[in-house]
Amino acid sequence: MFPRGFAWGAATAAYQIEGGWQADGKGASIWDTFCQEPGRVFRDQSASVSCNSYELWEEDLQCIQQLGLTHYRLSLSWPRLLPDGTTQNVNQKGVQYYNKVIDDLCACGISPMVTLYHFDLPQALQDQGGWKSPAIAATFGSYARFCFQTFGDRVKLWITINEPYICSKLGHEDGIHAPGLQEPGTTAYLVGHNMLQAHAMAWHSYNTLYRAEQGGMISLAINSDWLEPLRPGCTEDIAATERCLAFTLGWFAWPVFVTGDYPEIMRRAIDAQSKKQAYDGDSRLPTFSKEEPAVLGTADFFALNYYTSRKIRAGCGTGGISMKGDQDVEEVLDPSWPISGVSWLAVVPCGLRNLLRYIKNTFNSPVVYITENGFAQVGKLQMEDVQRSEFYRDTIQEPYKRIGLMCVDILRGPYWTTLSGLTATASVLDCSMWTLQIRN
Repeated sequence: MFPRGFAWGAATAAYQIEGGWQADGKGASIWDTFCQEPGRVFRDQSASVSCNSYELWEEDLQCIQQLGLTHYRLSLSWPRLLPDGTTQNVNQKGVQYYNKVIDDLCACGISPMVTLYHFDLPQALQDQGGWKSPAIAATFGSYARFCFQTFGDRVKLWITINEPYICSKLGHEDGIHAPGLQEPGTTAYLVGHNMLQAHAMAWHSYNTLYRAEQGGMISLAINSDWLEPLRPGCTEDIAATERCLAFTLGWFAWPVFVTGDYPEIMRRAIDAQSKKQAYDGDSRLPTFSKEEPAVLGTADFFALNYYTSRKIRAGCGTGGISMKGDQDVEEVLDPSWPISGVSWLAVVPCGLRNLLRYIKNTFNSPVVYITENGFAQVGKLQMEDVQRSEFYRDTIQEPYKRIGLMCVDILRGPYWTTLSGLTATASVLDCSMWTLQIRN
């Protein structure tokens, strides 16, 4: 079933698995702060210790070797490397730690894929405005150049920012992720814009200063569910589905892969809601200026995080200024879909194939890496893990069905699995992930 060169790997994120939140000069992150506030996280849990990979890396490496993995996705803790977020204050203990991890992986013939930002902004930068600040893109660009210079001789696959949609909406609109802000209808769009600018700045730096010598590739990881109309023949539901896809996948993919600007359907919906609510001011969705680094073309591959699917019904938005009101849709779970260990994660393997088809047709047939996909379980796990086995069997088969439908060539695809770690605000769970590169 798997072609020659198919690569198997494991994925983690620094805050979720490292622990050592104050060890060896590490600075605080926004998630350190968020989890210390009572009531923010399920049972007031935190990842202050978590899997303790910071101290137990050698044991993790043994597991990676025992599994015969060829790739390992990790994220760098920005505050572990730069405690105040700037290159004026480098924590050499942090540099030594990641040098060891990367060197150990390379010595074992395992290719590292490194994410620069996986939700854990230094608290020192949050205190200066965080991702809302107009200065954050340049600060991130300096951090990215530091990482390229320090680790790029061995790292050939880079992700700048993981899931900017989640950071923007859950962290700055809904307030259920760090930094916990609830500023509906405005801040999430600003944060998303600044993240795109930060990504573009990092990509241009790599392309200009490091690519020729280091020979790596760089992208950002975009998350999206597969969305389809609740009533396939209903014009309103079809339009609502297109609108919802524009607000999720299109928000970050359209500027990078298609036009260099946000989807027009997204801007029209936001401006129409502003007018309806008598909002006084410029468009709540920022615009790109010629003075800013160009966003279009700043990805060497399409990095996709896919977990589940939803049916979409028109209407059910709110009456005020908010992202929900702008979209004016309702997401519905099909009752026939099995639910995993968390309520939002319905198991819909065919959604992956449908989403890959949509990406191929919408974003100019990019090379796709599925950088996250997984099945969640809560509580004590059984060694005879039938549910997880069935999930991976069914999900991994879907892109292969796509080969026959769309004449694509699968080059390689790491199967990614995390350690048990803190995930979002719901619970501590185990969530396995895999990635797959497809040439369209």
